[in-house]
Amino acid sequence: MEKKRKQKKVVPLLQDSRLNVIGEKIKSLRINSGYTSAEIFAYEHDLNRISYWRMEKGSNITMASLFRILDIHRITLGEFFKDID
Repeated sequence: MEKKRKQKKVVPLLQDSRLNVIGEKIKSLRINSGYTSAEIFAYEHDLNRISYWRMEKGSNITMASLFRILDIHRITLGEFFKDID
């Protein structure tokens, strides 16, 4: 008699609300720098516009990407996170 294999439950990846907060902070840095367009900001700072758009939406954020944004705005990691709970 063959044993039935227990199927693994697939859990969809949910958007972490903390990533949304980080994305909003990235967006506010851009706007406060005088850029109304994410596309123009990305172009002028040699960023992939789709990747940058995703960062502002709270997805596709790597530490390397975040550090690049912080360098563009000339702020530290501590300054970036000081207002974020």
